[in-house]
Amino acid sequence: MAAILSSSLFASSYLRKPFSYSRTHTSAPLLRSRASLLQDNEEKVIVQDSFPSKSSPLRTADGKTDVDSVSTSAFEKRIIKVEQSVNIFLTDSVIKILDALYHDRDYARFYVLETIARVPYFAFMSVLHMYESFGWWRRADYLKVHFAESWNEMHHLLIMEELGGNAWWFDRFLAQHIAIFYYIMTVLMYAISPRMAYHFSECVESHAFETYDKFIKVRGEELKKMPPPEVAVNYYTGDDLYLFDEFQTSRVPNSRRPKIENLYDVFVNIRDDEAEHCKTMKACQTHGNLRSPHSYAEDDDVSVCALEADCEGIVDCIKKSVTPNPAKVK
Repeated sequence: MAAILSSSLFASSYLRKPFSYSRTHTSAPLLRSRASLLQDNEEKVIVQDSFPSKSSPLRTADGKTDVDSVSTSAFEKRIIKVEQSVNIFLTDSVIKILDALYHDRDYARFYVLETIARVPYFAFMSVLHMYESFGWWRRADYLKVHFAESWNEMHHLLIMEELGGNAWWFDRFLAQHIAIFYYIMTVLMYAISPRMAYHFSECVESHAFETYDKFIKVRGEELKKMPPPEVAVNYYTGDDLYLFDEFQTSRVPNSRRPKIENLYDVFVNIRDDEAEHCKTMKACQTHGNLRSPHSYAEDDDVSVCALEADCEGIVDCIKKSVTPNPAKVK
């Protein structure tokens, strides 16, 4: 139950009290396509360069999905559907529970959510580091991207703290203890089925995007009159934006450079960050599909990735560890 509370923090009841501050994929050569960002009705369409993305995390080169491909057994198809159904059911059902706690305290809701939002990425990295210790995993791209995602979520958290979301001790207590249980659950889920863990995170990030989108549409004009938190200005417009580019795996590095002139701009960029997380989690559901955006510039030869040790879940890792590797035998 604790694991899924994060998605519930984005309930549909918004801003019943005024705002206030408490304190002052994967193939070379690189192709580029034009992709339009989601925007409000009054905003201009923003066009960005991006890497070609897959419309489905299970899509294959011939346009079919892995679920429908011949190589996927009927049993595995059912497993995938069950995993996704469970994730969707959990994220949808728990929304109503925390809505009762945060129906009129939006910044507090966002603070709790962002405290928990980093947890999946910590869990992913923990499991991958364990695999590395046993020699089961050698793909650095996953660790790089997941750390960059946690770094992005941490700055969302710092923004909510500057807005006063952590003012009440109960909110801090709740968020921190939920995070502990969420971490344990995600570690176990990721070890058993990375695909399911990534899909669960996609559900959370997708709901987060939709919620922030509603948030800025409801209070957009009011937010435009408020100054941005200093931490947001430093994060989005600083000199070193390597990690900012790193978590946006569907984009060419340096293609997104936000402007931060008011609080409205801050929430627009947080919303767009959540959309990028959703794309990355979707890509991760196809095993071996993730590459660092900077890897394209460093090495266009993707054949190197095929030689790196990896595995899909702890059962697959153990199986591969006791099976002779033909490449090494030669």
